[in-house]
Amino acid sequence: MPSFRVETPQRSYDAIVERGAILRIPDVLPVHAGKVFVVATEDVWQLHGDKVRTALGSRPHHVLFFPGGEPRKRLQEVEALAEQIMAAGGDRSSIVIAFGGGITNDVAGFLAAIFMRGIPVIQIPTTLLAQVDAAIGGKTGVNLVAGKNLIGSFHQPLAVLIDPDVLRTLSDREFRAGLYEIIKAGVIRDADLFQFLEHKADRVLARDTDALEHIIAAAVRIKAEVVTADEREGDLRRILNFGHTIGHALEAETRYERFLHGEAVAFGMHAATILAEKTGKLAAKDAAAIHEVVRRYGPIPKLDGISADNLLARLGSDKKTVQGQVHFVLPVKIGEVAIVTGIDAAAIREAIEMALTETVPA
Repeated sequence: MPSFRVETPQRSYDAIVERGAILRIPDVLPVHAGKVFVVATEDVWQLHGDKVRTALGSRPHHVLFFPGGEPRKRLQEVEALAEQIMAAGGDRSSIVIAFGGGITNDVAGFLAAIFMRGIPVIQIPTTLLAQVDAAIGGKTGVNLVAGKNLIGSFHQPLAVLIDPDVLRTLSDREFRAGLYEIIKAGVIRDADLFQFLEHKADRVLARDTDALEHIIAAAVRIKAEVVTADEREGDLRRILNFGHTIGHALEAETRYERFLHGEAVAFGMHAATILAEKTGKLAAKDAAAIHEVVRRYGPIPKLDGISADNLLARLGSDKKTVQGQVHFVLPVKIGEVAIVTGIDAAAIREAIEMALTETVPA
């Protein structure tokens, strides 16, 4: 059973990767916890809710249904969930279980962070993307029209229970969206992981048990190491934003309706890799390898009708922009990236335009 320790000033906890991990809820549920509130979408609950019910056994719990979808990842949905907790008699001893994909984990985590000024949360991600990214590290939040995750809080969970068994019900599109985040992990910090994805694509796409568990564990290990070293994104943790800066702009520009988060990150990785090569920070051979691996796990939805100028303008609203300076995470070789500022806007626009025209769509 791979288990990865996340050590932060706020809390230390384990991210457990194990088939059947959901059944371990009683092991991580505080003995003296009050009412248990499970936040899930109806579809996830119908597919996997029996596992939570089995794990909780006779322990009373309330299921709060979140509508789901990036357009509903808004502050009013958090307020509605909080009202339901109050109506059910929740208090400071209550605990939230976030049970679902990345959006659910972000929203439920933020709910726990601000309800009664903070109650505990257990993260149980049910999509590949959430298992390797959203559920680990304590980043919680919701979107504004201006951009993604602009209202949020750092709120570390009591534990993260990652059960690869639940991935069997994922659509191919949702599965690929998670694979893009694992590719990101390889590019930023683990050349061996990248090479495994490069050479074992057939096994990964076939959801081979051993291959899938290997890449999930590697990506979770990387996330745990980075968060332990830098909980609040003051330094090292910023490397996790490879592909996210331009990817978030793409999501906001399309009103969170055309692209899954992982697909937007895939586009962002193409653009950032082009920018890295054009600014002389990345060798052409490594750039070609990154583009090829991202495409191999594609395709992403069509990019028609999207303006490079509009994406460039949206970069200023990204939460990683500080005092007007956009921070880009650019690969310098496979397994290593650098944080770069001060890039000329014309070069950024050119990279975005090339990504829009050269990225192979569905």
